[in-house]
Amino acid sequence: MTSPGSPIPNPGNEGADTPIISVRGLVNRFGEQTVHDGLDLDVRRGEILGVVGGSGTGKSVLMRSILGLRIPDAGEIRVLDVDARSDDPASRQHIERNTGVLFQDGALFSSLTVGENVQVPLKEHHPELPDSWRYELALLKVKLAGLPADALNKLPSQLSGGMRKRAGLSRALALDPPLLFLDEPTAGLDPIGAAAFDRLIKTLQEALGLTVFLITHDLDTLYAICDRVAVLADRRVVTVAPLEEVERFDHPWVQEYFHGPRARAARDGRQAFGPHTSQTAV
Repeated sequence: MTSPGSPIPNPGNEGADTPIISVRGLVNRFGEQTVHDGLDLDVRRGEILGVVGGSGTGKSVLMRSILGLRIPDAGEIRVLDVDARSDDPASRQHIERNTGVLFQDGALFSSLTVGENVQVPLKEHHPELPDSWRYELALLKVKLAGLPADALNKLPSQLSGGMRKRAGLSRALALDPPLLFLDEPTAGLDPIGAAAFDRLIKTLQEALGLTVFLITHDLDTLYAICDRVAVLADRRVVTVAPLEEVERFDHPWVQEYFHGPRARAARDGRQAFGPHTSQTAV
């Protein structure tokens, strides 16, 4: 546990075998409803972990607990070798500086341009940077997310749904975080746009060495880019493994989800191109 005044670890210096996220005994309740009860999960450094589960299983609640946006009722959470439940400002800042988040709706400030949105975390964590540097960094992140340079000066309302997702991703990448959280990144996109976003995520993950915590209902995304899949059911993670193992896991929801007609189509699509083969270029 990191105490006030303790040195904060460099996110690139922990051992390769140390989970970048470790959750133990997590409990989340809303009144009399228990969403998580003794949930355990490890996220490995450098992987894309897909998180799935039925409605009400608390996928977004889990993400918000890991990020410190919700205080759980019990349990331990470590992120980047720091106690995520610590009140120590240095610990909180360490996590905030080294994580990027793309919420389902993009969560862009509607009154700010795309460039101004991307600069928000830069202004918060690097106020010493000249305005011209922040502008250039914002432009770089916008291009990195596959947007044209002229998107920098547009308002979110002037963008398509897919472009708003990419703008939100630009902001999530503003601080060059090693850890990226994506909440339903392809929700609301047409199949072509969703496939293009999958390719973008995989390309960025490989090029930047990112670890990605990805909540999704999109079976195509799971089969295209995820290294492992964690299944939430019965108020906990019932299994976390590569897809081939998850498919064989003996649980009613898992069997229904991964062996229905949509799952077969997604699986056949991956077999047609080979694992990740069609996802490595934007």
